[in-house]
Amino acid sequence: MMRGRRLACLAVGALMTGCAPARPALPSGSGTPLPGFETVYQEAVQECRSARTVVAELGLSGRAGDTKLRGRINAGVAAPADIRLEGVVFGRPIFILAARAGEATLLLMREDRVVRNAPPEAIVEALTGVALTPSELLAVVAGCGLGAGSPGSARSLGADWAAVDSTHGTTYLRRVEGRWRVGGVARGQLTVVYADFAGGLPATVHIRTADVADITLRISQLEINTSIDPKAFQVEVPADAVPLSLEELRRAGPMGDRSGG
Repeated sequence: MMRGRRLACLAVGALMTGCAPARPALPSGSGTPLPGFETVYQEAVQECRSARTVVAELGLSGRAGDTKLRGRINAGVAAPADIRLEGVVFGRPIFILAARAGEATLLLMREDRVVRNAPPEAIVEALTGVALTPSELLAVVAGCGLGAGSPGSARSLGADWAAVDSTHGTTYLRRVEGRWRVGGVARGQLTVVYADFAGGLPATVHIRTADVADITLRISQLEINTSIDPKAFQVEVPADAVPLSLEELRRAGPMGDRSGG
């Protein structure tokens, strides 16, 4: 049995100070037809859709359920399904989540507990309340919403916003620095909204899942399409690490109270 909720909170808690900025909202309304939306959409995603790897430092703040989340995470993601997330404090990692080809290992280093062979998006959801696959997290950090799909229909939402329906949900396009960029995306109860653009790239990402999670990521030290050593997507687990099931992790995390566990 785990030591209460402290295990999961170690993965994201008490690593960063400061307040999250106010979360901007996506535009609403039925809008008007947008002629030539395929060209507009391609302009918005032409750079981010080519991202095959991202390396970045992510400052995390917000909440999942009734739990406040704060952390600083070093992230490396490679398409299609490789990921490494390190929670770091005073230069030392306190957790490592590493995955290759859809199978993830989470090592909670202070507790010597390990989750093995779980889907990476399930571990991310247990810790934060948001289920993002490695490819979706890559797209989020690269400024491409949940991914660059094939546009189906679109509508204009004023001079500086448009909404395009695609295979990844409704992608909201925004004029930034004189050209179209991805301003956010909505899919079901999940929304992603970008802010603080510089050089065409967002420095802040707001992620929300209805009334479950409301998270802000501050992106820094971003590198796109840099080489990542494949060994980064593995983690050495101490021989004496105690196994931890995904269900135990979920019950101990911020969503545990909602599931009644």
